[in-house]
Amino acid sequence: MRTAEGGLRERHKARRRLRILDATRELLREDPESVISTERIAERAEVSPATVYNLIGPREKIWEALADGFMDELEARLAEPGQGDPREVVRSTVQLFVSDPVVSRRMVRGWEGSGLVLDRSPHTQLLRAMADARTRGLLRADIDTDALAAVVSASCVGALHQWVAALIDDDRFLARSLFALDVALAAGASDPHRDQLLAPLRTRDAP
Repeated sequence: MRTAEGGLRERHKARRRLRILDATRELLREDPESVISTERIAERAEVSPATVYNLIGPREKIWEALADGFMDELEARLAEPGQGDPREVVRSTVQLFVSDPVVSRRMVRGWEGSGLVLDRSPHTQLLRAMADARTRGLLRADIDTDALAAVVSASCVGALHQWVAALIDDDRFLARSLFALDVALAAGASDPHRDQLLAPLRTRDAP
């Protein structure tokens, strides 16, 4: 009985937490430059300010929780068939952020740890995709795919922050992220696939 009661409490907490994050997103979309306070979030979510603090934490933790929500969605997208190659990992990551620009821009600007925003799902998925490309012979057997994935992730974080600052638009955000990936793949290409992996670089200028 205690186990059932504990499970019910956890489900209630999870629903309230989801409602708090949904309320935060609604407030941001209604007024992108508004100050997001615990009191405003609590009022919209129909919970007490103490509940917001207890279930999520102060404002920095709210931004972090929003980032986790982005990554949860990305993991779901990348779990779909045909989404496991490196280009789809990068493309899906960019598309996720640009699909909800107000929330993603405020989250990146507001969260001090936003440089880590891609460290969970996209980076993990990219590591797997790069290792798989090496296993399939696209990349050289001696190539350090972890290092390649780290370089691509760092480049994507840089492009993300440029997009957040409105220095580049959606298309250039995607182009710069894919360019970083294509450079990394070309650098590690095996001889039989070198021309194939160099082709995207030969047919376009650097973004």
